Amino acid sequence: MESIREIFRIGYGPSSSHTMGPRKASELFLKDNIDAKHFEITLYGSLAATGKGHLTDKAILDVLGRERTKIHWKSDIFLDLHPNAMMFESFDESGNLMQKRTMYSIGGGKVIEEDSNLGLEIKEVYPHHNLTEILQYIDENGLTFWEYVQEFESKEIWDYLTEVLQVMKKSVEDGLNEEGVLPGGLRLRRKAMSYYTKARSYKPSLKGRCLVQAYALAVSEQNASGGKIVTAPTCGSCGIVPAVLYHLNTEHEFTDKQIIRSIATAGLIGNVIKYNASISGAEVGCQGEVGSACSMAAAAANQLFGGTPQQIEYAAEIGLEHHLGLTCDPVCGLVQVPCIERNAFAALRALDANLYAMMSDGNHVISFDKVVETMKQTGKDLPSLYKETAEGGLAVVGKNFCRI
Repeated sequence: MESIREIFRIGYGPSSSHTMGPRKASELFLKDNIDAKHFEITLYGSLAATGKGHLTDKAILDVLGRERTKIHWKSDIFLDLHPNAMMFESFDESGNLMQKRTMYSIGGGKVIEEDSNLGLEIKEVYPHHNLTEILQYIDENGLTFWEYVQEFESKEIWDYLTEVLQVMKKSVEDGLNEEGVLPGGLRLRRKAMSYYTKARSYKPSLKGRCLVQAYALAVSEQNASGGKIVTAPTCGSCGIVPAVLYHLNTEHEFTDKQIIRSIATAGLIGNVIKYNASISGAEVGCQGEVGSACSMAAAAANQLFGGTPQQIEYAAEIGLEHHLGLTCDPVCGLVQVPCIERNAFAALRALDANLYAMMSDGNHVISFDKVVETMKQTGKDLPSLYKETAEGGLAVVGKNFCRI
């Protein structure tokens, strides 16, 4: 498996696969075609179906230039390698084709290229490829998950995760201080500030849970407005891990050092899911985004509260298992409904998964790895209209609300 840096990418929303990925692909193509007179970009499948709501065109045009770039939308054509496909073509002053390349945004901001090693040349950091192998290794060596990360990552990983935490905190705090309507055709108002204000007046038994909701809303709303966030593991699910950790940092007084170590564990969980299944909504539905984020947050919380490696694994398993089959059906193709609300509820579910696992001795019937395997198969079985195409589910029910 590769570095957990690939799980935690710092960038701008609203979508890691539909915004960050196409922006990166455009930068790669421009680097080799800096003298081109004109560009033709064709977007396919899921990328074309919900690209406008995800600001895919803006991400591409910001890099290649509006005056010399034309975008074609082919939502009815799905290429074999991945649903998020894009073909780049460059032309000289005489209109002659200079270069043509097909790239795929596979989730979490990562880009791979057809008939190329781009994105496929994974630098293996970890020698193990599933949580069963990792658990056996750390048990034999008296380690916990964050120490396992420390053993195989470069020493700079802690500096990077420190930056990740700071961006997460800022996205929460910035989101809590913003009001108004989110961009896009839904005219959806921000709720984080209101939820935060109400939460502070509640009794302690409710206050904590309501604050977590406010924090998740804050980050998700920042993402929806194109703000700076951390993929954890994606933009669409970026509010869950920060909400849980911000709450534990401020309300339960866990130190930054403890929080950063829990981020390492969360990243390891996300890494295992990404390696053995997918974190892309276009590939496996929202279970790969919100489900993975809930699993990561549950594991991080369990570690902070003193869980054993077996309890941490159980918390992660619960967080993913109870999102199996979750569809990706954004209304208007925006990362807003049901995405923002799902972040708030998944953050609470992560804390519940932590509590349930902590009450146990860590033994359970279905392993985390089996749930990851099941999630992958479930994603394959889901019809494409439930995987970020905005052609099924809530996207159809809510299409009358679209004013794009």
